[in-house]
Amino acid sequence: MDLVSEAYEAGVRLLGENKVQEAMEKARHFAGHPDLRWAIIGHLQTNKARHVAAIASEFHALDTVKVAAALDQALEDQGRSLDVFLQVNSSGEPQKYGLPPDEVEAFAIALRAYGTLRVRGLMTLAVLSDDQREIRACFERMRDLQRRLQSSDDVTGTYDELSMGMSGDLEIAIEYGATTVRVGQAIFGPRPLPDTYWVPT
Repeated sequence: MDLVSEAYEAGVRLLGENKVQEAMEKARHFAGHPDLRWAIIGHLQTNKARHVAAIASEFHALDTVKVAAALDQALEDQGRSLDVFLQVNSSGEPQKYGLPPDEVEAFAIALRAYGTLRVRGLMTLAVLSDDQREIRACFERMRDLQRRLQSSDDVTGTYDELSMGMSGDLEIAIEYGATTVRVGQAIFGPRPLPDTYWVPT
């Protein structure tokens, strides 16, 4: 909580969290700061949709109709709406969440049924690689997909934004039009896990 306080004092007003439980704890702790907004980034189980609907200003990992429906119902119950980003598996890695690029347009059309969800753009995690060509290919796919969606009359949303790029590849992401970069590790350091394991955030 001390690091979040320092970030707030430094002027940060939008913080991302990929664990719903941690986001809820932090939102409660900083409830006295109504100008501090929360973005939920990680994969969401439907039984936690009501928590995201209660605390989040943005959700960056929408990739199933089931989650869209759960969020929409929870938001209706709470009289709120939510900015969302559609998660795309731009690298094609089987272990990653997100829609294949060729399924995004159909999903975006289906989202017209959920009026509380404001689709602002797309999100991706590029391949974790030392080969910049592979990273660039992921971001180029996203830019191309964004342009296709912006020219479609059938989808819901604006697609003005691209949430992509993390601490290790943010410069490349910005070259390809990223409007939101996720730089938790660069600012806060790596997230510690039990038994001395570390993962990037």
